[in-house]
Amino acid sequence: MKDQSATGEGPNFFERAFDVVRQIPQGRVATYGQVATLMGEPRKARLVGFAMHQSPGLSGGVPCHRVVYADGSLTPGFAFGGPGEQRRLLVTEGVTFTKDGKVDLEKHRWEAGV
Repeated sequence: MKDQSATGEGPNFFERAFDVVRQIPQGRVATYGQVATLMGEPRKARLVGFAMHQSPGLSGGVPCHRVVYADGSLTPGFAFGGPGEQRRLLVTEGVTFTKDGKVDLEKHRWEAGV
């Protein structure tokens, strides 16, 4: 696991990120920046990415497959069990994609608190 003390965030940053991601409903996605902003850390989207990479995943109740890049792109193939797994998980939840293979954020972006 990444040494969180090296980031200056302390041991709670990753757990706070996991807590936000646990709130994303099925069939919705959030961006890394959106998660960071909801945490009160709007400039730490990259650190949210590190957290998702270290998450316990679905077995730990963290649906990290619902977090995508700001343009709707999916994570590289090393995550989620191999190339295509994030897309497969999102499709099973009803998430649709644009012609260029990105999540249709207009339809599926999570609006927290709405």
